[in-house]
Amino acid sequence: MGSALAAHPALSRSPGGARAKAKRVLVVFEQGGVSQMDTFDPKPNAPLEHRSPFKTIRTSVPGMHFTELCAKTAKVAHELSVVRCMTQPVPGIGNSHPLGSQYVFSGADPTGPVEMPDIGSVVAWRLGAGAKHLPSNILVPGNSEQAAMSRLGFLPPAVKAFKTGGRDLSDPKWEVPNLGLASGIDERRFLDRRDLLSNLDIGFGDSSKGDVAGMRAAMEQAHDMLTNPLTREAFDFGTESDATRDLYGRGHRGQCYLLGRKLIESGVRYVCVDVREPMTKETPGGSNMNWDHHDFIYSEASTRIKGGGPGAGRFGIGTWPMMGSTDQAFAALISDMRDRGLLEDTLVCFMTEFGRTPKINDRKGRDHWVYSFTCLFAGAGVPGGQIVGTTDEEGGYITSPMAYTFEDYAATIYEKLGIDREKPMHTLQGRPVQLAQGGMPIPELF
Repeated sequence: MGSALAAHPALSRSPGGARAKAKRVLVVFEQGGVSQMDTFDPKPNAPLEHRSPFKTIRTSVPGMHFTELCAKTAKVAHELSVVRCMTQPVPGIGNSHPLGSQYVFSGADPTGPVEMPDIGSVVAWRLGAGAKHLPSNILVPGNSEQAAMSRLGFLPPAVKAFKTGGRDLSDPKWEVPNLGLASGIDERRFLDRRDLLSNLDIGFGDSSKGDVAGMRAAMEQAHDMLTNPLTREAFDFGTESDATRDLYGRGHRGQCYLLGRKLIESGVRYVCVDVREPMTKETPGGSNMNWDHHDFIYSEASTRIKGGGPGAGRFGIGTWPMMGSTDQAFAALISDMRDRGLLEDTLVCFMTEFGRTPKINDRKGRDHWVYSFTCLFAGAGVPGGQIVGTTDEEGGYITSPMAYTFEDYAATIYEKLGIDREKPMHTLQGRPVQLAQGGMPIPELF
């Protein structure tokens, strides 16, 4: 949509030039549909029967308010642009978490005629590796059911999202599998085998083009990953102080956010953290704990209550496995990245695929809502301490002139990285494909 762009003609041009402030991107994808009125767009004057029970609180920015569930994030609000006018207008996607997730991953309509690659794959393809010993596009941990909606599209395998795996990253035994040489094979023997394999190029003619070049690039990256000790260090929580690990929270979500920062600091171009707390003895009755709160959203424990429906099994939004751990981890991420100087050239995006209904349903939950929801942005020249867009008294509809889509979000990322959106990519059949087609960079984020 990007209706505010009429006043910003410079934003219609690519590449970004002086506007390209980012070298890396860290996306936090909290999947399932975070309730906007319970978090970053409080509506204390909504009708009582549909009003959030959580108090509205001040933030570090005068005039900007969150709910009390975001008390820690409120302290770093001066680093954030809070975009309250996100919308998802493609018919039929609003009731589909898989398609909504694919939309966030790709920044393109997942029902379109061409299957588009993830934004992270495009970034890796256009900009190359930020660190030779690490993949350019990493999904942490990449093992939820919605992570399966990550797509390579028509791009080569070398830029596919690398998924770290791990049911619980707070487990002291967690490690990324297959990051070392197989037992019985030392580095000399491994290099001998690589050299032998490289001789197979002889039968391929010009091995600098097409699939062969892609295969060679993937092999070289595999070599760098398997033999460089810095690879394992990037995934090793043992290099972090106890104070830092405590800052993020010692649970799965906190450690996933921390790993996102570690990978960015190690030079990875694009990191997406897609996480939910695992079911443990501390979360009885919990299952698939994303943000899909169709049922008993304000439960103090599991929403698996008699009379429940499609959202049964989450924990209530105000519990530790939900906003408690999220608020701590996100506030820690922003402050830690700021203190390390990483916000200067890293774009941080807090995303969800849609919001929740302004009215509470008959199961005391909130259903899917595509007409307005909130996303957060920071770093890489994003102005801090601002609210972008407004919604009505119940948080259901956008009332500001501007409204932004996932195409606008994708265009913002490409613009921040200096990627020329006017230069098309091509499918295997040679069909030209535009990046973030129909989208324009969100002007308030520049």
